[in-house]
Amino acid sequence: MLRNAALTTAFGAALAVTLLAPAADAAPSPDCFDRHKSPYTSVVDSHLHFQPFGGPAVPFPEMLGYLDKTGVRYANMYGIGQTLPAASTCTYYLNCPGTPVTPSLRNDFVNAANYAAFKPKTPRLTLSMTFPDLANPEGIVDRIKLLDQEYPGMFTWMGEVNLIKQALLPNKHDPADMKDIGRWAPFMKILRERSIPLTLHSDLGSDAEPTKYLPLMREVLRRYPNNKIVWAHMGLSKELKTMPAEQHIETVEQLVEAHPNLTLDISWRVLYDQYFKDPANRKLYVEFFNRHPTRVIPGTDFVASRDKNFEVYKEELEITSDVNKDLDDEAFRDIALGQNYFRLLSIKDEAPEIC
Repeated sequence: MLRNAALTTAFGAALAVTLLAPAADAAPSPDCFDRHKSPYTSVVDSHLHFQPFGGPAVPFPEMLGYLDKTGVRYANMYGIGQTLPAASTCTYYLNCPGTPVTPSLRNDFVNAANYAAFKPKTPRLTLSMTFPDLANPEGIVDRIKLLDQEYPGMFTWMGEVNLIKQALLPNKHDPADMKDIGRWAPFMKILRERSIPLTLHSDLGSDAEPTKYLPLMREVLRRYPNNKIVWAHMGLSKELKTMPAEQHIETVEQLVEAHPNLTLDISWRVLYDQYFKDPANRKLYVEFFNRHPTRVIPGTDFVASRDKNFEVYKEELEITSDVNKDLDDEAFRDIALGQNYFRLLSIKDEAPEIC
């Protein structure tokens, strides 16, 4: 029914019927997506944490149910690489300043074990390595080899990993610096050879210094131009809410135009709350996405801690997808319907054309 048999399988027959219902006043092609009749929410969640910082997670089958009920057919299976101590009673690092949050393989093993045990066909999940300590990169290659040994061929993404995350600084987060970035070469070579995308959380700056950390991202892009780099949240954060949208877009657009392997991740409701919700800002961002439709992927940044439920996930998906409503057809197909995500992963699935 869809343009590609693999996509038909992944989306599921029920979703295909829903998405491809013909308009009342027209007879669209049976293999196209009717934006007037179909949901605006993204069918891809490229930024989804199946494991929390601490405490119990939403059970894996339940999380799969959330995706199924909301029409998400593809998702990145992130852990949380920087975990709270096992003995800690905290579930969220911001509630526990002073408690160290340290890189760990723990969540990657849990995710892989769940994936191997349940072997879900839909949604199609992409296992991601979230363990790397980018400030101390010497052990990353050995840990990749360990995951290869235990779960051969299963991890095809890396991230979200922290280059600089200001919110974690009270929890003894050790940001990477320029010298550290130069020492990434061995593991970046592996990612490049395997065509594995790397999602970096790299804050652009704060209200006091909006572009304080921009040189770090520039250095990554300069040193590793042939790696697929995904910039989580377009560099925005709770610490950066007063930077003019025009300045932010100009800064990011310069990087997008200079570095063809850079993709922007527009996950996290903070982007909506602080930027996209304002009509004037929203217009500027929509125009930017329409200018660069192939350079953006969507996501919720939902963290599946047990104190959350389906209604929370549904709301996060709706809010982070809200900007999709105003995208032109090309950008909607590439972003919301997943074409950019498929391209990043070098998979053959293909999004339907817009009716």
